[in-house]
Amino acid sequence: LKSLYVESGTETKPTAKIELEIEGVCVKDFGSGDGPVDAVYRTLRAMTKTEGKLLNYSVKGITRGTDAQGEVTVKLEEGGKTFVGHGADTDIIIASAKAYINALNKATYTKKMETK
Repeated sequence: LKSLYVESGTETKPTAKIELEIEGVCVKDFGSGDGPVDAVYRTLRAMTKTEGKLLNYSVKGITRGTDAQGEVTVKLEEGGKTFVGHGADTDIIIASAKAYINALNKATYTKKMETK
């Protein structure tokens, strides 16, 4: 994840602008969704050309205070297999993106190992 910009509010459709580095190449895309996390996940799926069916999404605080870090755990189904990803950040939307990308990276690694 190189950069992430999310816009959301009561008077606007949630959107995400994401820049990823995929195999050494920077890729940028923009998308929308029902909420900020949905916008991020839809955009990531489009960028990575994956299905990434979200089976479970959970958030928990891992530190205290107004600058607390949040940890997001996702469970994805990709190619008929289940992958769990984790991400942490003081911004829960960024933590959500990191968790999703972590799970997709595991799916990609598994697929590469199976084709060898």
